[in-house]
Amino acid sequence: MEEAGGDNHTSITEFLLLGFGSIPQLQIFLFLLFLVIYMLTVTGNILIIVLVVADPQLHTPMYFFLGNLSYLETCYTSTVLPRMLASLLTGDRTISVRGCITQFYFFASLAATECCLLAAMSYDRYLAICKPLLYAMLMNGRVCLLLATGSWLGGFLVSTLIVIFTSQLTFCGHNEIDHFFCDFTPMIQLSCSDTRLVILISFITSFFAAISPFFLTLASYICIIDAILRIPSGRGRQKAFSICSSHLIVVTIFYGTILIVYLLPKSNMLRYLNKTFSVFYTILTPLINPLIYSLRNREVKEGLRKVVSKFSVL
Repeated sequence: MEEAGGDNHTSITEFLLLGFGSIPQLQIFLFLLFLVIYMLTVTGNILIIVLVVADPQLHTPMYFFLGNLSYLETCYTSTVLPRMLASLLTGDRTISVRGCITQFYFFASLAATECCLLAAMSYDRYLAICKPLLYAMLMNGRVCLLLATGSWLGGFLVSTLIVIFTSQLTFCGHNEIDHFFCDFTPMIQLSCSDTRLVILISFITSFFAAISPFFLTLASYICIIDAILRIPSGRGRQKAFSICSSHLIVVTIFYGTILIVYLLPKSNMLRYLNKTFSVFYTILTPLINPLIYSLRNREVKEGLRKVVSKFSVL
């Protein structure tokens, strides 16, 4: 600890991530559980990337975005799980203030990028179902590259702005964060500086990085569902819905858990429920995404069969 300049506060240099420390008898079990989840998540998402790159039949806009999403999910879960696994194994739950801000930066950047990528994927599905005759022209390689690049750059740029102001804050006194990773709200609550400006900036940037993509995704699916319901044949409706069903499931799980986490009242009674739902969108969503796409997409299953057959021949 060190004295903060110009006041009587003692600034802190590290936080204590409480995580799941309140249940010490389950530490080994949780370590093994999250280790298996991490290994399956990385393996599953890398497999999707390999299939998208290796199979010419998957060189389409939808799978281009899926490859980006799988790479993002690998990075996303890697910002949280390795640090949490080390804490569960060693019992050391401390993290430096700079380390905490760095973890938050990458977590927030990747979360914002995922919101933008999901919006781009929903726009792709909207064009495929609602504008099939114009799809090839409107969703060409250049447009795909621009949407993906814009998602990555936008996600990291808006988070950079928040982190610049967050890094100027002084943290003092209480240093316990009742979470398993460094999230914005519990971290800001430990600051003894004036946080009104950084909270305002976080609200503005969240609007552009998360809320706007959410409403674009919602609008796309309203148009998609309306177009599907107007298809006269049941077989045609089923085929149209199968085109976007995997992405719709992923979007519902991702935004559903995020809305629950950030809209739940921040009371002591609900903090464990809040932490549980945080596990869903930070750890379980990256795990189930490749499962959803591989189990529900015929092209992915066919590509996987080809890869397996090649290795079995070797």
